[in-house]
Amino acid sequence: MPLPPLPLVAELLALGALAGFLAGLLGVGGGMLMVPFVTWVLSSRGVAPGLAVKMAIATSMATILFTSLSSLRAHHRRGAVQWPLVRRFAPGILAGSLLAGAGAFALLKGAALAIGFALFVGFSATQMLLDKRPAPSRTLPGPLGLAGAGAGIGFLSGLVGAGGAFVSVPFMTWCNVPIHQAVATSAALGFPIALASTAGYVIGGWGLPPALPGAFGYLYLPALLCIASASVLTAPLGARAAHRLDVRQLKRVFALLLYGLASYMLYKGLA
Repeated sequence: MPLPPLPLVAELLALGALAGFLAGLLGVGGGMLMVPFVTWVLSSRGVAPGLAVKMAIATSMATILFTSLSSLRAHHRRGAVQWPLVRRFAPGILAGSLLAGAGAFALLKGAALAIGFALFVGFSATQMLLDKRPAPSRTLPGPLGLAGAGAGIGFLSGLVGAGGAFVSVPFMTWCNVPIHQAVATSAALGFPIALASTAGYVIGGWGLPPALPGAFGYLYLPALLCIASASVLTAPLGARAAHRLDVRQLKRVFALLLYGLASYMLYKGLA
């Protein structure tokens, strides 16, 4: 598999390192950060804009297979992962993610996915800035409700290439799950989301000719290799920081960055 030029390798490694740290710190899979940058990388190498968006989303999601496991190990060692919640979310997450990756993703145009991604990121950033407190009496729904919520989280994540934390963490904290447990549990949910979605992308893009050397359907393997190898090293560092810091101020700073990335993706979709 041919590797990109060395300057591009360095950029992808830096992107992976930052995405991995954020995965551990905030429970995100890094897709919010990776998709716009990988879209730019692919577009600058001559990939058609609509296909570049799809490949960026699929490649970003595939990296979460590695990032989520690295982040999960660090959170699990601290006993913060709520495994009963993971088991109840998982059936819906697997179904929703596979449906998005193998069906809706291939049918939708790249422009629609770019606009949807921008709106999703903008909503997520707003939720971070508002940092609303839940009603004290609110609790999580029963097994069927959690499976249904998991299906929605998985489907939305599969369409935008995110690990689901920007939906699952606010949902769990809205239901009065402590923030550190919500972040840790979201890291555990990232793996089934990424696994089912990536399988769907492979199925949906099976017959596509390679857009670049090293591309396989919707996946750009050189970027996947560079980003994943860096992110697995920094995700545990972010997880350690999450248990030592008040992440509210960091969330606000990250939300401002997300607004900028959402604006770029909205521009790509409308252009």
